Amino acid sequence: MDPVIKGRCEIQWLLADACWILLLGTAFGSTNITRVQNPEADMNISQIISYWGYPGEEYDVVTEDGFILGVYRIPHGKGNSNRKAQRPVVYLQHGMFMSASIWIANPPESSLAFALADAGCDVWMGNSRGTVWSRKHTHYSPESPEFWAFSFDEMAKYDLPAILNFIMKKTRREQLYYVGHSQGTTIAFAAFSTNPRLARRINTFFALAPVVSVQYSKGPLKTLISIPTPILKVIFGRKEMFPKSFWNHFFVSQVCNQKGFDHLCADFLFRVSGYDRENLNMSRLDVYLSQNPAGTSVQNVVHWRQILYSAKFQAYDWGNPDENMEHYNQVTPPLYDLEAVKVPIVMWSGGQDRFAAPKEVEKLIPRLSKLIYHRNIPYYNHIDFVLGIDVPTCGQRNLSIGVELMSVTRK
Repeated sequence: MDPVIKGRCEIQWLLADACWILLLGTAFGSTNITRVQNPEADMNISQIISYWGYPGEEYDVVTEDGFILGVYRIPHGKGNSNRKAQRPVVYLQHGMFMSASIWIANPPESSLAFALADAGCDVWMGNSRGTVWSRKHTHYSPESPEFWAFSFDEMAKYDLPAILNFIMKKTRREQLYYVGHSQGTTIAFAAFSTNPRLARRINTFFALAPVVSVQYSKGPLKTLISIPTPILKVIFGRKEMFPKSFWNHFFVSQVCNQKGFDHLCADFLFRVSGYDRENLNMSRLDVYLSQNPAGTSVQNVVHWRQILYSAKFQAYDWGNPDENMEHYNQVTPPLYDLEAVKVPIVMWSGGQDRFAAPKEVEKLIPRLSKLIYHRNIPYYNHIDFVLGIDVPTCGQRNLSIGVELMSVTRK
């Protein structure tokens, strides 16, 4: 089947699912069995951390270009507050349309941030510009187009250095461990290939579901970034896309919390990320879908479209040689040189991942000169790395071993 036709079919099926779920759930929700809502569905990040009994800290980090980013810290776990030895500092960076809440969306035994804190780490979580917890700027309002004139380029150039330098100053550490998921890996590859000084501050880069190209991706996300830019801007405008809103909560509370409809709501996640029903905690759907999507810019999605059709991992194309010259001192957007990434990389990928597709990972591996370990988990989809029930088994255990190994070998 023609890829365009196939993509249209996927969007049509997804929209049809949404309509039926919403109509049926609203109509029959009162007669159906409603799950008890998890309290975290209505909480912010600090409240979720506190709810599970962990210490939490919240900071505003200002970037060089004026964005004010929400950064959160879990300094230690429940039973290791008196540990005297220095704790490994770990930074977690979420993917596109997500926020830092994705790392604590499950109970502690299944949430990577909590598991790392209990393993003895000093855990930090950032929020990319434009997400629900990073919607402030020193000069611009989220109502202004200037606020949304960014893509993952700016996240790599401004957000990541500001956050990581803040963390290292606060903890008085020379290096930290970076964990990125999805676009969280994209940001890191861009930053570490262009900012050697920042790269030297990274002990090890843990890449979960890495993405730098999307030619072999499938599903609604691929279809979304395939939409021609003029049409995309007619549909979504020129500013924000998929913000966290009233509709998140309404859809979850009135529809997805109804037993019988929860499996249909889960299909939304599976169509985007890949199928792995056994590894999704169905009782937590209200938390997942009320906290996410958390927003990004239309320009960021346009950037991914450029990567799709250029088949190049490169900076955002501003649309004409003059603007590109103004931003880059050259008429075309510069490439991100993956071979220039000199940070040790430990990588996990999923066999059922529809966005970070296995073929994309195969293309990426030969370009990473510092890749020291790669594991493909055959049944993992794109969101299993952050929401899977067995994240501590397939994620935290390997990460703690990796942290210990790198700490020993680098002393």
